[in-house]
Amino acid sequence: QVQLEESGGGLVQAGGSLRLSCAASGRTFSNYAMGWFRQAPGKEREEVAAITRSGDSTYYADSVKGRFTISRDNAKNTVYLQMNSLKPEDTAVYYCAAANFMSARIRDYAYWGQGTQVTVSS
Repeated sequence: QVQLEESGGGLVQAGGSLRLSCAASGRTFSNYAMGWFRQAPGKEREEVAAITRSGDSTYYADSVKGRFTISRDNAKNTVYLQMNSLKPEDTAVYYCAAANFMSARIRDYAYWGQGTQVTVSS
């Protein structure tokens, strides 16, 4: 089992920045690829970014490319999502998740955090 806990969400004006953190406990963190997902009201959950076990490769959804950066610190068992130039359409609950390999498919992620709310005002 891997337990995940997100933090860092909040209310920010458009154009602002937030940094989300996801702390992992339980099994060896470096054994898992990590992803950040988001879900807005009335919409399906979508992947925002993902990173390999070692951090040597990343994936970004087109909607956030150039604005968001995913990173990880395996010594601290933590994955981060730096979000810059935020837009109102980025408003959602953001979740981190762990998988055996980096994937764009939600079903490949076995462990999920509870989520943190990000609200971007116009």
